[in-house]
Amino acid sequence: MTIDLEALYIDLHQHPELSFQETRTAGIAAQHLRDLGLEVEEGVGVTGVVGVLRNGEGPVVWVRADMDALPVEEQTGLSYASTAKGIDPAGTTVPVMHACGHDMHVTAMIGAVEKLVSERSGWSGTLVVLIQPAEEYGAGARAMLDDGILDRYPKPDVVLGQHVTPLPAGVIGVRSGTQMAASDGLTVTLHGRGGHGSPPPPPPQTIASREIDPQGVAVVTVGSIHAGLKNNIIPAEAKLELSLRYPNEETREKVLASVERIVRAEATASGAEREPEIRTDHTLPATINDEHATARVTAALQRALGEAAVIDPGMFTGSEDVSWFARDAGVPLVFWFWGGIDPTRFAEAVAAGRLGEDIPTNHSPFFAPEIHPTIEVGVTALSAAAREFLA
Repeated sequence: MTIDLEALYIDLHQHPELSFQETRTAGIAAQHLRDLGLEVEEGVGVTGVVGVLRNGEGPVVWVRADMDALPVEEQTGLSYASTAKGIDPAGTTVPVMHACGHDMHVTAMIGAVEKLVSERSGWSGTLVVLIQPAEEYGAGARAMLDDGILDRYPKPDVVLGQHVTPLPAGVIGVRSGTQMAASDGLTVTLHGRGGHGSPPPPPPQTIASREIDPQGVAVVTVGSIHAGLKNNIIPAEAKLELSLRYPNEETREKVLASVERIVRAEATASGAEREPEIRTDHTLPATINDEHATARVTAALQRALGEAAVIDPGMFTGSEDVSWFARDAGVPLVFWFWGGIDPTRFAEAVAAGRLGEDIPTNHSPFFAPEIHPTIEVGVTALSAAAREFLA
């Protein structure tokens, strides 16, 4: 390897950018891809990058890495911690941090592409590299697709992606079927009469516990409530922002119907003179790994990293927009996780029964993967999975 991946990672970590603002990150990734001999286009889906490596006849493999950061103030204490600021969509200046590890995703992608370029005499086909913006908004994949990438670039036979997570470094988590939950973001606006008295109707947080089969998984979170400006004046309007997550379409339909039923019933019971408004802000499908393609990837990862390194992590209730690429193309998806936590630290936390307290998760201001061997494992995993299909 000739690219200094540690230096690349540290640079990206110190210069995070918010969703659809990733111009510096995109430029760096694009230049590396050009240097490696790929055909490269920038500005795809606002700030996305597409690189194409044609290497004779054969399958077309799309590999994807996301690159946006979060409005989080870093508290890792690392010597290379981010001190960056950004402007959010509301025009507010906010701290910015790679709290979800997308800087590691881009780094591993560049390393994997370099490895595949160096091994090109051993495979044939076409590699399409997607450096995607705005995953945190759930909008970047859709933006790239709406920009016509299925018509402008070789269409995939399979879509591959990976995500760093708080598993021990060296461990890969992959499973067929639902790997990550579907999700919807809703804004509920309740209309009442201003005055001097009661609170807004209670949020529909009992749906998951009372209305969903306990063998299933559903999460209903009211993450934000906005109402009023003064403590002794009841506002005429209240807004609730909900995050809903579920493993399949059947559960999704049930939860959405329950939310609407409860919101409208509460408004009626409270004597609201106007119907509440329920707006869908975003929708992400479940991340479903194709059974046959996942079996191939799992075998490839086991050969590359050892059988003991590859586990079934169970379904994650977090959500991703990577599956839009495979869904729109009508091809298999395989998406896996790779660990970024020091194994000794992880084992100590498990032994002490303090995994949740001592090991930061994605989106935490304390989350930052160990640089080594996380980079090397990410490079090996992504390149091995791609080689499985590039015959």
